[in-house]
Parts: sequence; structure tokens; C-alpha cells
Amino acid sequence: MLDGYRTLKWRVPAGLLCLSQNWARYHSGHESHPPRRLPPEFGGSVSREEVNRLPIRRYAGSIRLVATATDLAHAVEDILRESVVGFDTETRPAFKPGEVYLPSLVQFATASAVYLLQLQQQDLFDATRDVLSSPKVIKAGVSVADDVRALKKLFAVDERSLLDLGTVARRHGLKQTGVRNLAAIFLGARIPKGAKTTNWAARRLTPDQIVYAATDAWTCRELYLRFKELKIV
Repeated sequence: MLDGYRTLKWRVPAGLLCLSQNWARYHSGHESHPPRRLPPEFGGSVSREEVNRLPIRRYAGSIRLVATATDLAHAVEDILRESVVGFDTETRPAFKPGEVYLPSLVQFATASAVYLLQLQQQDLFDATRDVLSSPKVIKAGVSVADDVRALKKLFAVDERSLLDLGTVARRHGLKQTGVRNLAAIFLGARIPKGAKTTNWAARRLTPDQIVYAATDAWTCRELYLRFKELKIV
């Protein structure tokens, strides 16, 4: 139950640099922009070597690991106030044939914080469903249809206003549409992926996992804002 957990708030040390996924049932009243030529600096591809030369960026704002009923109420209130949030999930990796795991964590990034919801707590299913089904809040991410398909194995949801940033990028001529390549191309940043294959089903996440998960969701929100500036969403 939620009351059995402590509230945890993580911040990245000040010395780290800070950077100030198929449309899926997109019903928030916005129209998709027709394909247009991107400015030259955004229209090409990026090599691994070029990515590795970019500055590492991690989310350095408020990270809320939802742990109590009060935390949850605050998180949902904040998220549902937004017009757009970054959205991502994390799943324990499978290393053996036949192994399959369900999502362990869902992340939502608002303008003021990133909220992490550990899905071992069934108390969080209703709140996650409320956010995903809200037509007023755009949930921007990469491969969002896959994320929601996996979440539906945990609970039913009638999702609304999902925006796949990778699909938007492909519609405008880009071939590299993963979150890290998009961050390199549009944000000039290298997003670390060291915690990607760690155990996301652990009851207590490590600081590195927490920052990694928050950074992914926050990066999706930053990418949406950049796409908005470029008038491609």
C-alpha cells in the first residue's frame, strides 16, 4: 500500500549539466502539421562519434518518487494542470529466451517536476489511467503505443492525446528517431543510457536509476517544446 513507503525527492548535484514516440488517439483539438523541410541543422543524421562529443545532460530539477497517498494526489493535480507532459516507462530487461517482464515504472514530466510511479503498487493504477485517458494533456514520448500496449497488460485504459515524437520526426524526413538521437539532433545533448539494463523491478531504485528515468521523460517534454518551436507539431 502507498502508506507503507517514504517520500523520496532526488536532485542531481549542481555540478552536472542541465538542459533547460505514431500519433496514438490524439484528441486534444490540435491538428498535425504537414511535412515541411526542417532547417539544415536539424535535417541530417548524427553519427555515434558526433553524439559522443556532445555534452552529457541530465535532468537536474525536482524528482518525486510517489510514495504516499498525499504524494499521489499532488502528482495527479500537477500533471493534469499541464497541457503537455513527457511520458516514458521502464521495464526490467530480459536476458534469457522466453523471459518477459511487465512495466515496472511510469514517468511523467511536467514543467516543474518529474513524477516516478512504481507499478508494483496497484494503488497507482487508477492515477496512471486518469493521466493517460485525459484528452486535455498531451503525453509526448517515443514508441508510446508500445508503452501503452505493455501497460494494458497491467490495467485497462482508454488512452487519449498520445504523441509519438519518433513518428513526427519520420514524417519530416528523419531516419534516426530514438530519444537519444533526437536529443542529439534537436537539443544538442548526449543523454546517458547507463542505467537502461538495470533491474527496474527492484523495490528500491538507485539514485542512478531515478535520475536516468527522470531524464528520459523530461527529454521527451523538451523535444516536444522544440518541435513546437519548429512548427512540426
